[in-house]
Amino acid sequence: MESRKRRALSMIAAAELLAMSLWFSATAAAPELAAEWGLTASETAWLTIAVQLGFVAGAFLSSALTLSDVIRPRYLFAGSAVAGAACTAAIAGYVDTATPAIALRFLTGVALAGVYPPGMKILTGWFRDGRGFAIGVLVGALTVGSALPHLLRAVGGVGSPRVVLYGAALLATVGGLLALVVEPGPHQAPTAPFDPGAIGRMLRDRGTMLANGGYFGHMWELYAVWTWIPAYLVASIAANGGTGGSAGVASLLAFGTIAIGGVGAVSAGMAADRFGRTSVTSVSMGVSGVACIAAGLVFGSSLYLLVPFVLIWGFAVVADSAQFSAAVSELAEESYVGTALTLQTAVGFLLTTISIQLVPVLVDLVGWQWAFAPLAIGPLIGTLSMLRLRGLPAASKLAGGRK
Repeated sequence: MESRKRRALSMIAAAELLAMSLWFSATAAAPELAAEWGLTASETAWLTIAVQLGFVAGAFLSSALTLSDVIRPRYLFAGSAVAGAACTAAIAGYVDTATPAIALRFLTGVALAGVYPPGMKILTGWFRDGRGFAIGVLVGALTVGSALPHLLRAVGGVGSPRVVLYGAALLATVGGLLALVVEPGPHQAPTAPFDPGAIGRMLRDRGTMLANGGYFGHMWELYAVWTWIPAYLVASIAANGGTGGSAGVASLLAFGTIAIGGVGAVSAGMAADRFGRTSVTSVSMGVSGVACIAAGLVFGSSLYLLVPFVLIWGFAVVADSAQFSAAVSELAEESYVGTALTLQTAVGFLLTTISIQLVPVLVDLVGWQWAFAPLAIGPLIGTLSMLRLRGLPAASKLAGGRK
């Protein structure tokens, strides 16, 4: 059994890593696409925002129809990954203006709503003990996958946006095929009937909603940082006198900042299974919240200070992410865990569409130095929510009684 669990975890993590390369594919290629297509700053930002909105729309639709519990998750995962890859390849092959690109990015987001939550449900079917670690590995894979487009750009995509787009599409297709070979686990809940009342029961469950509150505060910060850290790095390096190959350096450093979160997610998963979900999430949000403010103090510093700072931030900013999902999987109604996870991610990603758009507004007001500071309110609210959850009787369900 242990070898089968490890195999399932390895395969779904690999599939998630490859499929999630679609998320920031156009974001990584945005400087070249903007120059080639003559995009405004607003149109360029929408290449990312459209994915967030598409994910939200897809996740809400999936929640309303309880798709993650009605359709076998590996089939939903595979079909969604291939659909997202097709949209991304279409941008590379046929698009040269903003409107169709944004539309295809929206559809890519809709498709990715069928990748991440079903991946989590697959793992809940294999892991009861060690669930925080397992979902941590999945989120770690998602994190590294999200960073891959920046690596593709750094090693050959500067000036060649189609290298990034076609590369991400190919990786996602392989990821979708890998998901098909993952067998359902022994704890997988049977396919549930369509039940529109399931969402209402979730919304009335206090423990589940407090876990969601932690996730929402975390998400207010996460994707705004991931989206704008490349631009922050370019501006910071320039403020310290950097020139020449600074775009490539910033892309490589952006990859490292996002990708190291994979290590953070796995490490936090192991710690949460041992010390408790509310404790680990509160510490992680504390570190990342402080980093939002400290980014202003580090701005313009030498790489000797900037590099370790953003790596620590990147480690902490996503370390807690999996534990909110693990908590919901332990608190929610077992037959509709997939729907509960999908609803959680839907609302969380809806918040990201606001914070992503907020950052460039703040840049115009206070510059890149202090543009991230208001994001700290998210980790603060999230921490308060998780500490409140810690005091409820329902918290005894978390991590085998370890709050």
